[in-house]
Amino acid sequence: MSGHNKWSSIKHKKAAVDAKRGKIFTKLIKEITIAAKSGGGNPEMNPRLRAAVAAAKEANMPKDNIEKAIKRGTGELEGVNYEEILYEGYGPGGAAVMVEVLTDNRNRAASEIRYIFNKYNGKLGETGCVGYQFEKKGYLTVSENDAKEDLLFDIAIDAGADDIVEDESGEFYEIFTEVASFENVKKTLDENGIKYSNATLTMIPQNSVTLTGKEAESMIKLMNALEESDDVQKVYSNFDIDDDLLEKLAG
Repeated sequence: MSGHNKWSSIKHKKAAVDAKRGKIFTKLIKEITIAAKSGGGNPEMNPRLRAAVAAAKEANMPKDNIEKAIKRGTGELEGVNYEEILYEGYGPGGAAVMVEVLTDNRNRAASEIRYIFNKYNGKLGETGCVGYQFEKKGYLTVSENDAKEDLLFDIAIDAGADDIVEDESGEFYEIFTEVASFENVKKTLDENGIKYSNATLTMIPQNSVTLTGKEAESMIKLMNALEESDDVQKVYSNFDIDDDLLEKLAG
């Protein structure tokens, strides 16, 4: 899980900057809209929408923006018709890459994703070419200032969590769950007054590819470029890069 852990740590630190820029709002609004469209506009009855709304609140998105996005999804307001697409490919050194996209223009999205892969020494692949190397999991982060490790471990494991690890930065704990247990773990943390700063379903790599030098540099540029694309929601990879080098490249 090293590629996921290290990259998620970097993204965790950059989250406040992303929120200030407002760019994250666009991605969150898309997710809320498609979640409401696929599962209804009531967050209590729609786990995906509930998670999306929670993420939007965490990013300090105005309530009015959230409500409008839900109504666009349910058809109460006119809105854009987004399509969900999963792209798979290879980064520098053969690292596996998965890209979740929400777009209103499939051709534009495919063209841009292919261009980004090619620009940074990667290659867009066929559906299924790397997906088998990842497992879908629930993922939550809790600041070490918000919970004691022993208490957090007991509560989360009893609620159905698979594992709890301290992030390599030493600033927060990472909780991993099966998809079926994700909502119960979230609910239990809420009931115990434990604040989590991130709660999402993610793809965890089952193996890793070690990258150094120019390959590592190109890999980080590829990840950043993909995440900067307006159509891209999430990016996953199984790369493993030395901690100090990763911090330097992603800074």
